[in-house]
Amino acid sequence: MNPETAQPQSTGENDEDRVRIFDTTLRDGEQAPGFSMDRRAKLCMAQALETLGVDILEAGFPQASPDDFAAVEEIARTLRNTTVCALARCQTGDIDTSARALERAHQSRIHLFLSTSPLHREHKLGMSKQQVLDTAVASIEHARKYCADIEFSAEDALRTEPEFLAEVFSAAIAAGATTLNAPDTVGYTTPSEMVELFTYLRTHVRDAHKAVFSAHCHDDLGMAVANSLAAVSAGARQVECTINGIGERAGNAALEEIVMALKVRAPHFALRTGIDTRKLYPTSRLLTQLTGQAVPRNKAVVGENAFAHESGIHQHGMLKHRGTYEIMRPQDVGIAETTLVLGKHSGRHALRQRLETLGHTVDDEAMDGIFKRFKALADRKRDIRDEDLEALALGQDPDATGPWHITQLHTTSHLGSSASATVKLTHEDGREVGEAAIGDGPVDAVLRAIERATGTDMVLTRFQVRAISEGGDAQGQAQLTARHDHRDWQGSSVSTDIIEATAHAALAIVNRIERQNASRVDASTEERGHARPHFDRRANGRAQQETSA
Repeated sequence: MNPETAQPQSTGENDEDRVRIFDTTLRDGEQAPGFSMDRRAKLCMAQALETLGVDILEAGFPQASPDDFAAVEEIARTLRNTTVCALARCQTGDIDTSARALERAHQSRIHLFLSTSPLHREHKLGMSKQQVLDTAVASIEHARKYCADIEFSAEDALRTEPEFLAEVFSAAIAAGATTLNAPDTVGYTTPSEMVELFTYLRTHVRDAHKAVFSAHCHDDLGMAVANSLAAVSAGARQVECTINGIGERAGNAALEEIVMALKVRAPHFALRTGIDTRKLYPTSRLLTQLTGQAVPRNKAVVGENAFAHESGIHQHGMLKHRGTYEIMRPQDVGIAETTLVLGKHSGRHALRQRLETLGHTVDDEAMDGIFKRFKALADRKRDIRDEDLEALALGQDPDATGPWHITQLHTTSHLGSSASATVKLTHEDGREVGEAAIGDGPVDAVLRAIERATGTDMVLTRFQVRAISEGGDAQGQAQLTARHDHRDWQGSSVSTDIIEATAHAALAIVNRIERQNASRVDASTEERGHARPHFDRRANGRAQQETSA
């Protein structure tokens, strides 16, 4: 890393309408409880963030541990377009370590931080104002020996005296800092206060035009995104944020929310970012896979419900014109389409549309009966799936569980080797079938055993497990998706034994297919027998990679 060739981010007038996205998912986000990632996961996430289009990526805190150092070093030599940043305290050892980690970076930044608030000066640092000022200047000058792109953060800036903060920032620019960050470290401030502070700083910091002002907001009072946007409206041209808003305590400002706010409200902000918004949802999902931490259903932009509608009034409006209840297209963030979720709040229009999508044209008289039975079912069942609607349209009982039932299930795992399973099934026609199978693991073995005993040709495409209660006797829900005859079928089951839940979920799919086939084929077809089920092992292997507890 040569300070003569490593250039800081441009601060020219042509960039006045550009907000730089500084992603700290791998540093501030990753250090939060429950979100720790190993080196492999960090590199995978870093590459996804570069593809997403983040301007600066804070890869870690090299002084924290040898593994953190190695992760920063590997990311620095791998990324080509995104500036790789390393965090350092205003201490010589931290700065030297960060410089070594960034030596092979194509574009690099050293991010220095030092507390400036009265509370931190007295109780955390034991330093006077002058000592804080002198330490910041000396550290920036030392870091400049390694790198031309230096960011200085005044920790707890929003609880620092504005006059002193302006004095520190003025000295930081003189010492060579190119980005000045005023973080709301504890999520204490409000949007109006944020506007007031950034307006003051841009007016009172000497040579303010030589640096980019940055906002870094935490979500302790739920205002991190609002505060970040307020800072932008007051002249900040860098925002520090994380995917899914992960971070210490209540988290950081969510990258996807800030980016989409600037895009959707472009006439208001008149600003742009370099983010490919179509990759927001895939990047969000990658983070959940790497950390095992799910996104809340009601999470803005990337949550399951962000583009889902159950209310009958909303569904009716959406069928007339999407803009009635959606301010952005799901495709803009990487989600395939809007979902009209059918439940007890849904109306006749959405139900008819879904039935038509499934190939059922229903006249008004038949629709009256189907809608009545649909409402009765929705009062008892939270998730109404396509299989339930098929049953309603065909006049079947959507709560039916047969014709196959499990009467015996046994699995054995062999450490470092394969697993075996035996199942015994009974059919409502009186048949009893017992089968055994060996698989890569107990789940694979159970599915193979069921494969040999019953069903129709299927390829397992998705397998997900999640805990729905806590403790040693927690219940787990297994959710499977299998493809048959060019459509996806879903099955789910709950048990304290996740292998048992998986077996019942798989059998639910088999039963739904068989019930539908029975309603559509004539007696001569039935006499030819049932096709044997087939769970494709390769697809099963891919699906198991999606498992999250």
